[in-house]
Amino acid sequence: MAADSTAAGPLGPPGPSAPITAAPASPSASATTAAPSDPAVGKPDGREQSTRGRGLGRRAFLGRVGLVGAGGIAGGVTGALVEHATGSNGPSPRERERARAVAAVRPTGPHQPGIADPPAAHLVFTAYDLTGDAAASAAQAHSALRELLTAWTRAAATLMAGEQPASGGQRTLGLAPSALTVTFGLGASALTRAGLATRIPPQLAPIPAFPHDQLDPARRDGDLAVQICAEDPMVAASAARTLDVLARRHASPRWRQHGFRRSAAASDDPTGTPRNLMGQLDGTNNPAAGTAVFDLAVWADAGAPAWMTGGSYLVARRIRMVLDRWDLLTVDAQAKVIGRRKDSGAPLSGGSEHTDPDFLARTADGSPIIPANSHVRLSHPQFNNGVRMLRRGYSYQDGLDADGDPDAGLFFLAYQADPRTAFTAVQRKLDRLDALSAFVRHTGSALFAIPPAAPPGGHVGQQLLES
Repeated sequence: MAADSTAAGPLGPPGPSAPITAAPASPSASATTAAPSDPAVGKPDGREQSTRGRGLGRRAFLGRVGLVGAGGIAGGVTGALVEHATGSNGPSPRERERARAVAAVRPTGPHQPGIADPPAAHLVFTAYDLTGDAAASAAQAHSALRELLTAWTRAAATLMAGEQPASGGQRTLGLAPSALTVTFGLGASALTRAGLATRIPPQLAPIPAFPHDQLDPARRDGDLAVQICAEDPMVAASAARTLDVLARRHASPRWRQHGFRRSAAASDDPTGTPRNLMGQLDGTNNPAAGTAVFDLAVWADAGAPAWMTGGSYLVARRIRMVLDRWDLLTVDAQAKVIGRRKDSGAPLSGGSEHTDPDFLARTADGSPIIPANSHVRLSHPQFNNGVRMLRRGYSYQDGLDADGDPDAGLFFLAYQADPRTAFTAVQRKLDRLDALSAFVRHTGSALFAIPPAAPPGGHVGQQLLES
């Protein structure tokens, strides 16, 4: 969970610093962001006047964030939010981030949305298996994959634009687009079923078993994956329902995981590092989107097949936290397990959250200030050949188990260029040595290839299925 920018986090291999998390919440290139100023300021009667220096008008600001269309302003809640965000000096960075969180994501470039974009507050992640005729022969599976991904790609574009899909039940009328992103993945099993085994990337080699895994067979693997993220839970759930209906002829859900993070509206600082259910900052030192470090860590490298150019690889791990045991520790003891202060996220060697840990720092008696078995040290790039991953982890709370204990933890999502040298390499070490291992249990696991964005007018996976 706590991680710095390397492998697994407190629950998996996110980097060594704060718990597993996602990319920094700065607006990504694929999301429409608000401009800093605009001469148009709305009058009380709805007309606009030109008064430079008085900040964005409500409608002008909404237009900048993609919330004004042919039907006018999208939703009263959005309008209220933007009214607040258009003070005399224009929107502040926090207000702009909150406006972004309800706007439509407008994908651009070679990558699928939902990777480099700031993670929204709610997640619905579903793994599907090909069924019926689609599983009868390689030719039928190949055809089913193409047909299904075509339908899903078109539906996703409609949903992310904030529009109601045909026969979609009109479940989100009155709601803003809510930064909805939909991301599709392919499991190695899907390629095998479709007669494409020779085109399975080596990066999709199965994740090995780790000695302390407690994996539930019902929460493993899958032919296809769909990651849906949105700031509003109704928007996320409705999108999942729409894709379920489209899948009926060819696939059915194998397992599903709901997750949540702090919302932009509720957070004092929507761009800061969020906390997980252990109370730890989760995602410190994630690589920043748009940087060379991010590109190297996340996007498929030259060793990947051509159909994965612009794609990535996703490791999904359901990591249950033993919260009753964790809560028995003092705050100081928890800090030593993680290697960071709980309140600020600063490394125990001093500084602030984003200060580089000093692993050579010693106490008066000569022992390391940051314990050798702390999560931060073991998962830090410094001790893992510089490897990094992009963590987009979500907390989950699935009620009580048969013994009355909370079934809660982190749904760890990590995007990376090569899971063999990133997640798998780091998790081998964490499973054996990490002090945090006493407080977590890995109960679900899956690995997917995340193809690049669909070509213009095409569908996700087209480079594989039609070449």
